[in-house]
Amino acid sequence: MSSTKVRKDSKKFRFRDGRLAYLLILPAFVLLGIFVVWPAIYAAYLSFQDWSFYKPAVFVAFKNYTDVLKDPLFIAAIKRGFMFVLFTVPTTLVLAFLFSSLVVSVSRRFADTLKVSIYLPTIISGVITSIIFVLIYDYSGGILNWFLGFFGVEPIAWLGDPQWALLAIAVPAIWLGMGLTSLIMVAAMIDIPSEFYEAASLEGANWWQKTFYITLPQMKNVGLYLLVTGIIGAIQQYELPLVMTGGGPLDSTTTPNLFIFNHFRGDMNVGYSIAAALLMFLVLGTLSALIFKFVNSEKLVD
Repeated sequence: MSSTKVRKDSKKFRFRDGRLAYLLILPAFVLLGIFVVWPAIYAAYLSFQDWSFYKPAVFVAFKNYTDVLKDPLFIAAIKRGFMFVLFTVPTTLVLAFLFSSLVVSVSRRFADTLKVSIYLPTIISGVITSIIFVLIYDYSGGILNWFLGFFGVEPIAWLGDPQWALLAIAVPAIWLGMGLTSLIMVAAMIDIPSEFYEAASLEGANWWQKTFYITLPQMKNVGLYLLVTGIIGAIQQYELPLVMTGGGPLDSTTTPNLFIFNHFRGDMNVGYSIAAALLMFLVLGTLSALIFKFVNSEKLVD
């Protein structure tokens, strides 16, 4: 068989395989266009309109965007979202790392039990979690104030005091986020070659030295992923404050997404809510880009 015929057959099969591949991914592209791309384009169009469900749209250019940016409640909600990130993300990452370190250091059977126990909160809905913690935080009959009473601490209105409300909501958020974060870290730690730790042990390195010079550098990419997704998830949180406080007291728990939701539900001008949502998207995109810029992700090299 000549080399020319072989090349022709190779091109024919490659062309056929390429058509098959495009045919297989076509349904995904169609669904992506219907449910993601087109709604995003139409939302951007509506953000320039004075529009509601009860009247025709009127083009107002950038008025919705300027109104949102001039709204002190929106700016305060953005700041509150970043404060919520500071309350939840660092704590979640540190606790998940410590828990993961414990899992990889114990026996396999005990490790399986620990992984199941830490993942259980992940399968509980945010609404049920909110109700559970509302009962825990109850001023007169809650378990938390009852426990603090043994130490002489007066009852605290955890969800009724603006000073404590956002922090009180951060606790169940950490509890819900621990499971998946821990399992991802466990997988990353197991993937680190054991030879690194064996060599470090021969040099007399302790746990802290192994952690800072081996574990953390080898988990850099995973840590970056968890940092970005954790920040985005935390700043978009709205289910817990919606159920637990409704955004109060005094808007102290009105997160950005809850602010947008309340406006969408209560305002006649839907374009305002859409403009706020797109500005929020811009904030999250910029934040993610900055994280990737200053925390460079590198390919792991053994």
